[in-house]
Amino acid sequence: MTTPTTFWRLAGVSYVQYVTKASSTVRMALKEPAKSKAMLQENFAYNRSHWEGGVQGAKSMVDGLKAVGK
Repeated sequence: MTTPTTFWRLAGVSYVQYVTKASSTVRMALKEPAKSKAMLQENFAYNRSHWEGGVQGAKSMVDGLKAVGK
């Protein structure tokens, strides 16, 4: 008997990557004016800082998924 696996795991992506791609695809399929409103939700930004020895370092702005791991 094999263990069931979700299709996004079989495709080699994480759940977050799958949900991000799926939600982007749905937003692109919408018609105006709903598409414009939904596309605004795709953009995000937050501040991040590195903590070392209990001291907060400098803050940096993260405004896209490509910048998250850097």
